[in-house]
Amino acid sequence: MSFSLRPSLLRRTRVASLVVFFVGIAGHASAVTLVYSGDFTPEGGPTASGSGSATVTIDTVSITMRVQADFSGLSGTTAAAHVHCCTASPGVGNVGVATELPTFTGFPLGVTSGSYDFTYDMTQAANFNPSFITANGGSTSAALAALIAGLGDDRAYLNIHTSTFAGGEIRARLALVPEPGTVLLLGLGLAGLAWRGRRLER
Repeated sequence: MSFSLRPSLLRRTRVASLVVFFVGIAGHASAVTLVYSGDFTPEGGPTASGSGSATVTIDTVSITMRVQADFSGLSGTTAAAHVHCCTASPGVGNVGVATELPTFTGFPLGVTSGSYDFTYDMTQAANFNPSFITANGGSTSAALAALIAGLGDDRAYLNIHTSTFAGGEIRARLALVPEPGTVLLLGLGLAGLAWRGRRLER
């Protein structure tokens, strides 16, 4: 008996395999740190304003996620901030919140400018949106793998919501910032993924 996977399902299978392979290597080596960064741009509408930058750093050994943000010039005052994941297509679209609700722990609210720096223990369910865990395997480890896959595939972003733009006034699309060790492991992971993909397509 033979069967074939639909292209979209095959692609998701390959991404999941990459994450498992990548994190598996990390468990047997020194800490692998994945850094994602992006600049804030207005998204709410013609009168939306604000700028700044955001960085999300995931340590795949200590299983932590550090969120850093600097922002200024908002038209309204801050009401919430989250990481959203995972859009249907890379680089475009809106999607639900992946991280804790109703907002990041300790994020400065009621201001038009500020900075933020907090490290989360991603083994704790409270640091995810419960619906994100449910939609991605039902465990924190599966949810984190889905978040890493979304970040690596340009399907995640960090939003700051304000009093004037409840749906989000500024957004930073988060892209991987490679480090030498990370690039080496990623290359090994991609090589293993390509080999697995060829076997699946036979």
